[in-house]
Amino acid sequence: MSRFSVPEMSCGHCKASIEGALLDADPGADVSFDMEAREVEVDAVLDESEIIAAIKTAGFEANALG
Repeated sequence: MSRFSVPEMSCGHCKASIEGALLDADPGADVSFDMEAREVEVDAVLDESEIIAAIKTAGFEANALG
């Protein structure tokens, strides 16, 4: 499980875009959101750089958190 900060994520549309991009990259991914903290948790076969790239295709910058 990896956590990512997505500072520009602020609404349900943002969440849907990010989730769609991640599931396109890995249909078996488990994705959860903390909208208040603007963080995404991802359990996937993708590595961190691939997850960040998928989030970027949705139009958002992301940074890995510890």
